[in-house]
Parts: sequence; structure tokens; C-alpha cells
Amino acid sequence: MRVVFAGTPEPALPSLRRLLDSPRHEVVAVLTRPDAAAGRRGRPAPSPVARLALDHDVPLLRPARPNSAEFVAELAALAPDCCAVVAYGALLGDALLGVPAKGWINLHFSLLPAWRGAAPVQAAIAAGDAVTGATTFQIEAALDSGPVYGVVTETIRPTDTAGDLLGRLSESGAVLLESTLDGIADGVLTAAPQPAEGVTVAPKITVEAARIRWELPAHVVERRIRSVTPNPGAWTMIGELRYKVGPVTIAADAAEPLPPGQIQATRTGVRIGTGSAPVLLDRIQPPGKKPMAAADWARGARLAEDERAQ
Repeated sequence: MRVVFAGTPEPALPSLRRLLDSPRHEVVAVLTRPDAAAGRRGRPAPSPVARLALDHDVPLLRPARPNSAEFVAELAALAPDCCAVVAYGALLGDALLGVPAKGWINLHFSLLPAWRGAAPVQAAIAAGDAVTGATTFQIEAALDSGPVYGVVTETIRPTDTAGDLLGRLSESGAVLLESTLDGIADGVLTAAPQPAEGVTVAPKITVEAARIRWELPAHVVERRIRSVTPNPGAWTMIGELRYKVGPVTIAADAAEPLPPGQIQATRTGVRIGTGSAPVLLDRIQPPGKKPMAAADWARGARLAEDERAQ
């Protein structure tokens, strides 16, 4: 099939690589978001998907307004049989959806109808789900509600960060996407409607939502920190400074509970109180510096006895 691939961030790369290598499908163009500011200087830089397309001399489409009549006509001129989508990052209007004869096939990193939306991996970890996965489905106007072609499942490990889990799902999901397109091309794969029950929503994680709420129980704090690692990164205020905080573990030998947010530094580690047991802090990143071991940070921080993270 003639395929236009739409994607932007790094998790979309395994899928694009598989389609570029596929003997059955021709990637006639790659659709991605316009260059965005990156790095400390904020200079515009191409997306990871754009860089891969450029490396393979694939025509690159970066419209600022993908639903404009001009771009709809540009896409139609490519005559794609199908458009494959992995984390493109923009809503698709009816005119755009009507261009490819076999529709737009999306790879979504959850077991739909669970965790529709922009942050399904983060939501699954924060909720304490034991299993998640990836789903291929046909895009329709409503958010992530289209009929499903196929799924793969993935166990969520006790120490998984969002980065860890998304890395595995991007690889297994790429295999699923290619097999879905193979089945559509062969006419042997039919999409099934999603169940009406079990719908949950995973909105985009804002920086404010990644702030640690130490008054919550330890197991909730621990999961929420993993769910936003590495992006946008869990953070807390200590004094007047904002620190990024790496994964934590729940203290197994917590003889004395600590008030939520209170910091207890010892020679071997750093504990912070929560709404239940304290958690052990592994890594911390002071503003403007690289991540460092929490114990090393505490030795040089000259913390007050009643110092609290907020």
C-alpha cells in the first residue's frame, strides 16, 4: 500500500523504521509537526520523526495547519491508500480523514477503551494498573473511539517509569502496526467496535500536575513519580527552589513516620514523609544542575532540622 506516516516524537520511530523497511508498503511521505524550539537556546529543531524521514530522503510534510484546505489537497495529491499515525500531536478534521481510501490507522499506547487521550502510559502507571498494551484502530472524529484492529499486551513492572514502559510499547506496537497494515492490504482484517464500558481518559500531563503531593499515601506518591519520569519530570519545592525528583522507593523499615514533606537526611540516604510511610529518595536535580545522588545532595545542602518539601 501507499502509506503516509504521521508522527512526531521518539516513540514513533520504531513504527516508521518498520514501515520504511517493509517490502509490502511504500512510505510516500511523512507528516510531522513543524520544527519546535529545543535546547537551552530555544532554536527551532526538527522532530525525531522528521530527522528520520530526512535521513531516508522521504518527502516531509510539516503543515502549521494540517486541516487547511491547502494541505488536504496536498495530501490528496499523494494518493495514499492509508495513513498510519503514531503520536502525531494534532487533531484531524473530517476532510483530512476522508483522503485515504482505507482510512487513518492509529497506534495508541493503551488497551482501548481504557486511557483514551494524550498520556495513556503515564495514566496506567499512576493508576497502579498491572497490565497495559497497545491498540491499532481506525481514527474517527471522536477521541480514540474508533473500531479496533488489533492489540498487544504488556505487563507493567514494579519499577517501570513512563519512559521504560513507553520504550517497550513503541517496539511491540510497531510490530502490531505493520501487521495491521498487512491485514488491511490483504483484505483479511476487520475492525471491531470498542466496548461501551471501561472508558477512561488520560489527558496531557501538565508541569503543574507533575508536582509531588506529599500528603498522599506513599504508594500513590511512588507511582505518580514514576508516571512522569522522565517527562515532564516530578518536582517539588524545597525552600524557594524547585527540584526535580527521580524515582523513590517506599521505606521498608520506617519505624518513625514523618510528617508529609518533611526531609530526614542520614549518612546513607534521604527520606521524605508522605501521608503514610516515608519514601527513600534516590536521585534529585537541583535547578540548573545535573541529577545527583540524593545522599550527596543532602550532605552539601545544609538542611534545617524541620526542612520540608512542598
